[in-house]
Amino acid sequence: MVVDYFSQNPYLFSLLAVLAFATLVQLIYFWGIFSRVAFFKPKNDFSRKDEPVSIIVCARNEYYNLSENLPFLLNQEYSDFEVVVVDHGSDDETNYLLRDMQLEYKHLKVVSIPQDLNFFTGKKFPLSIGIKSASNDLLLLTDADCIPRSNQWLRKIAANFTFGTEIVLGYGAYERGKSLLNLFIRFDTLRVAMQYFGLALSGMPYMGVGRNIAYRKSLFYRQNGFISHYRIQTGDDDLFVNRAARKKNTRIEISPESHTLSAPKKSFSQWFRQKRRHMQSGNYYKFRHKFILSIFGSTQFLFYVLFITLLSFWYLPYIVLGIVALRLISQMFVFGKVMSKLSEKGFLLLIPFFEVFLILINPVIATANLFNKPVKWR
Repeated sequence: MVVDYFSQNPYLFSLLAVLAFATLVQLIYFWGIFSRVAFFKPKNDFSRKDEPVSIIVCARNEYYNLSENLPFLLNQEYSDFEVVVVDHGSDDETNYLLRDMQLEYKHLKVVSIPQDLNFFTGKKFPLSIGIKSASNDLLLLTDADCIPRSNQWLRKIAANFTFGTEIVLGYGAYERGKSLLNLFIRFDTLRVAMQYFGLALSGMPYMGVGRNIAYRKSLFYRQNGFISHYRIQTGDDDLFVNRAARKKNTRIEISPESHTLSAPKKSFSQWFRQKRRHMQSGNYYKFRHKFILSIFGSTQFLFYVLFITLLSFWYLPYIVLGIVALRLISQMFVFGKVMSKLSEKGFLLLIPFFEVFLILINPVIATANLFNKPVKWR
């Protein structure tokens, strides 16, 4: 029977073989890499003595966010920590707010720098100043528009710094909303997290997000800070991790109490600009990381193109639909488990549609980045 179909139309049979191969590769990623996040069980020691921590936040004209969010950082349940806020050239009331808060919170340290002293691009210069000003070796980074999901955030992250650990990757979630854009942004955030968590658990850490990441100051200095990529306006988080992370020095923390929350973009154009900045860093990842990510992306693209092509010719439809069903069931199962781990919900059934949209929009974003650079950090 198979020989008959091959002889009747060898071209379509070849496409079917490629579809089967692309699906196999996708299944390897789902079950070999992403499922590690779905079934992850942390092994942290919360009984050990608290190691001093410096929480670092960079801010420019963030009066409202700081007034709302900073108390949640300052009131973490932890015995020994400071919060370092770098006021980077703000011309609103940020400075007065921080000075007033220092009267109430003695563990708040404020570092003010004028805007015209930025020798780097983006957030790297103020972040470097904040790191240099930190009193402790263990650093926990977040953004001014982020809020910890609990007062155990610091403790959960810090508990991962066992012997040899120098980087801990956390989850930066977005607030839930009812709009389609909100669901899409949270899907994309989950998808990216599933990739960098999964690869970290597979011994290939390649990125993290600045909304929720921790590392040692000693590691930062050994890596010469951001010098290797200071000309790139993005990458204070993912490019640093891409160069400094190793199999044995990196851990992840995904418990719900360890998440940070921030407000997602309100319009598609805002999300598009944000995505352009994030994608710019990917061009500078190590070759092996770009290769691994590109294999998944290219087989994902092939899967949809070949699936639609073969069905349009109604070529061995039961076999084609069986292959598609196998991938869909695997995808929904793994995504569903990861969503449960990361306390996400509301978009499981929309995942195939969001996935197709990303496949279509990513080349547009990449093309836009070729012709003009993304907007700088604030």
